[in-house]
Amino acid sequence: MHARFSDTFYSFQPYATLQNLAFPFTEKTGGGTMGLVQNLVKRIPSVPSPPPLDDPTREKHKTSSRLAFFKRRIRLKGNSKISVPLGAVLLFPCIVIILILVLVIRHDSSTGGMLMPAGAPPTIRKISEKHDKVFVPGCLEPQVNGPRANAVLVVLARNQELEGVIQSIKSLERHFNRWFHYPYVFLNDGDFDANFRDTIMNYTSAPVEFGKIDPSMWGYPDWVNVDVAREGIRKQGDKVIMYGGMESYHHMCRFYSGFFYKHELLQKYDWYWRIEPEIKYFCDITYDPFVHMERANKTYGFTIAVKELKETVPNIFRYASAYMRNNNLKSQGLWEMFAEPVEEEEKSKLLPVDDPKYKPPLPDEILKTQAGHQGLPDIDPEAMEGEKYNMCHFWSNFEIARLSWFRSKEYNDFFNVMDRSGGFWMERVSAAADISGGNTLLTAQQWGDAPIHSLAAGALLAPRDIHYFRDIGYRHTTIQHCPANAPGNRQLPRPPYLEMTTTDEKKRKEEDDYWEQWDSVKENGVGCRCRCDTDIVDVEGKQGSCLAEWVAVAGGWASA
Repeated sequence: MHARFSDTFYSFQPYATLQNLAFPFTEKTGGGTMGLVQNLVKRIPSVPSPPPLDDPTREKHKTSSRLAFFKRRIRLKGNSKISVPLGAVLLFPCIVIILILVLVIRHDSSTGGMLMPAGAPPTIRKISEKHDKVFVPGCLEPQVNGPRANAVLVVLARNQELEGVIQSIKSLERHFNRWFHYPYVFLNDGDFDANFRDTIMNYTSAPVEFGKIDPSMWGYPDWVNVDVAREGIRKQGDKVIMYGGMESYHHMCRFYSGFFYKHELLQKYDWYWRIEPEIKYFCDITYDPFVHMERANKTYGFTIAVKELKETVPNIFRYASAYMRNNNLKSQGLWEMFAEPVEEEEKSKLLPVDDPKYKPPLPDEILKTQAGHQGLPDIDPEAMEGEKYNMCHFWSNFEIARLSWFRSKEYNDFFNVMDRSGGFWMERVSAAADISGGNTLLTAQQWGDAPIHSLAAGALLAPRDIHYFRDIGYRHTTIQHCPANAPGNRQLPRPPYLEMTTTDEKKRKEEDDYWEQWDSVKENGVGCRCRCDTDIVDVEGKQGSCLAEWVAVAGGWASA
């Protein structure tokens, strides 16, 4: 103990001092007195002498004792001769975390230019208004007695999804339909029970209809081998493809791709807005999107565009491209949103024979040779005449669209080509028939309605027909778009909305007060009283977003 503290505490020995100051005569009076003094001095306890208050060594010693913990060395292994300071071990993960945060906040290779911390609205860059523009940046006084479009809100759900449907209806009523009172149509492949019907009626004052989907619109068509189709679905489940093993999900995708607009309850409407269970809206929508779509002569509106999972859509682009070629359709400028650029070598194959850049096709004996033989490249299942699917699509769980387009001959011809391929369950692959004795192979897949709607739009529509609802904040599952609020005087006071199905008065007021504290405004913001969720990154600043592809066909970024 004494050795440990000897460097810190200072002791003084009083012997010399007492001898020289208190008893200066001892040297002259003889040894007896001297011996007595020495005995007395030995019995006096030694007292530590505190350093002066202004002694700089005091702080120095305190600091070194605090740092001693970090200077301790630890061995890399139990019997290793190599050791490192504990401080270095603790500092390394801190540096890693700081670097990760820096990379998350800014990532130059991102198409969005900026990856923001979770939940924060991305820095808004203005998009060219050549083909499209935000209908209403910020808020308006809702025209509660204004003109209405012939439109409907469509919900596909089952009885067991009631809680998710309530969440969606409460959100839509709070942020939009409390002012505009558009009717709802609820569809189910079974029967809605009394509890579902009665509960829904409590959450809206708008007209509501409930309908059942005819078996001809839901399930397997008569030309499909059901056993083979179910085997394809089982394979997708084995591959852990999202929703791939759920038979009802495949039926839902096919229904929304080619049948929902044929349902008898929708025949009287011109427009529809798709509503999914378990969605959230973040901004007040104080204008009528149906009326503005009609005035702007738009056909299809979206709020999120993202890339599809490649394993879910094998060969879908080849069928869509073949439809265009067989019907002599030329792109009107939107197809390029979904196609990767054509390489120069591939472009030369499409030129007239008399063009100096024309390259003749490969001889038949080479074309009949197995792919990969003697260095021949494999055929890319996603490529068609040099074009390749970039996996972009409008996320169709939110869409506002003109029903006459879905009912058109062109769209239904497109759907029939895609449907007959069997791509909603499985696909026949016969490219290897010549070299494998005519055997037909099957691949499992689950074409969704989102790429069907998107590729149909690419084939049949132009950028001017599409509207990006950039001002509508929306979330489904773990993907959300939530804009920054518009600056200036574009944020108006918010009328309270006390949702009466919440019986506790205090809780009802708390629900409404939450939306009273909306996010701050930002330059080029377009939202009205938006309050974004903060647990996930906005899709505009996220890898996998197709904002850049939309901007490219819509006219580019605005210069100012």
